[in-house]
Amino acid sequence: MKIKFIGASREVTGSKHLLTLESGKKILLDCGMFQGKGMETDSSNRNLGFDPKEIDHIILTHAHIDHSGLIPYVYKLGFRGSVICTNATRDLCAIMLADSGHIQELDVKWYNKKLIKHGLEPIEPIYTSDIAKECMELFIGVAFNRKFYLDDNIKVRFTNNGHLLGAGTASLEITENSKTVKIAYTGDIGRPVSRILKAPEAFRQCDYLIAESTYGNRMHEKFSLAEEELLKVVTDTCVIKQGKLIIPSFAIGRTQDIVFTLNNFYNAGLLPKIQIYVDSPLAVNATTIFRLHTECFNEDVLKVMETDDDPFGFNSLHYITSTDDSKKLNLFKKPCIIISASGMMEAGRIKHHLANNISDPKNTILVVGYCAPRTLGARLVNGEKIVSIFGTKYQVNAEIARIEAFSGHGDYKEMLSFLDCQDQSAIKKVFLVHGDYDTQLFYKGQLEAAGFSNIEIPLPMSEFTI
Repeated sequence: MKIKFIGASREVTGSKHLLTLESGKKILLDCGMFQGKGMETDSSNRNLGFDPKEIDHIILTHAHIDHSGLIPYVYKLGFRGSVICTNATRDLCAIMLADSGHIQELDVKWYNKKLIKHGLEPIEPIYTSDIAKECMELFIGVAFNRKFYLDDNIKVRFTNNGHLLGAGTASLEITENSKTVKIAYTGDIGRPVSRILKAPEAFRQCDYLIAESTYGNRMHEKFSLAEEELLKVVTDTCVIKQGKLIIPSFAIGRTQDIVFTLNNFYNAGLLPKIQIYVDSPLAVNATTIFRLHTECFNEDVLKVMETDDDPFGFNSLHYITSTDDSKKLNLFKKPCIIISASGMMEAGRIKHHLANNISDPKNTILVVGYCAPRTLGARLVNGEKIVSIFGTKYQVNAEIARIEAFSGHGDYKEMLSFLDCQDQSAIKKVFLVHGDYDTQLFYKGQLEAAGFSNIEIPLPMSEFTI
């Protein structure tokens, strides 16, 4: 059996890891899109490094687009195997992939104007929203901790890893020539304490471990401190400065975390009397799906729901779906909070809100998650004072604040703790993926100090026999 690391190798996007069995059967672990660099990633996404028609199964750890976003594209190119994931992941993909297709259409429409202007041939979207909807026929939802048989010799089981609604570590048992190999792929690892989700669960002992490493050199602050900081930023911006608080946030997961925290502030009488807007159709739809999957909620949320039947809604919170209502926020002059996608600030309605608010010193841009290098979010965090948005230069006069503890990724100590369920001596090799190389080198040292050995940091397109 061989494993080929196609995406998320020494970088934090585009997760795709290909298993080729001796029988010739091919299993793709995640099928993620390269994100964060606009049209620069177009060729990386189109050139897959494998033939979609040859893939028998996709094992999908969770719904984030950097793990699921190319499933419609491989479907477009002839993939007709099955996509195995948890039930909540399937439901989230139904809205997220269609939204991603819509973004492809808009991006290509804008890009083609430039191509035609220079006398070049226009291109087609990687896929459309219609294709994204069609590919959902391939999805099979599986409950957590239930063994699913792909065939007589291949079994997969998902265990909750706390990263996102429905996110799970995928444990595979593959039998060939009377020998069984156990492979565990962590996907993205969540935090041991979450505002909404259950804590990550132990997964079964493996022979080969594929582990993410996004925050492999970082430590998060405590959740309680993050909530205090959020309330302070809200008060400083909206009460003292009388400005707008703009929160670029991923529509799935991060937005619900922030809304739930603000809901708790509201219930406790701590939230200032200001209007709060979630301006993202995707976030609105995702929140509906969150409400359907209470089996993923932790005890704290279930306790809140005993007296508050909607932990994602309160009187001063407004969900915006229409473009016209979104534009009206540009004319709203009173202090408010606007939560909008995307978190890295590379696409979506957030770019319009930044363009309209980034030059006013009364306002604050609050970064609440990871921003890949070279993205607009990363440039703001790194202190750039002039940025380009939709081709126009803007002076950055708004305050740029950051609260990393809202991240859905565990820090390196939390990830090490998550891996405590494994007997290190029984693992033949560890592959580190989904991390920047310098971060992975640091995390590798931490893993070795914890007793892990034979740790590999694969290069893109590198292949190993296991």
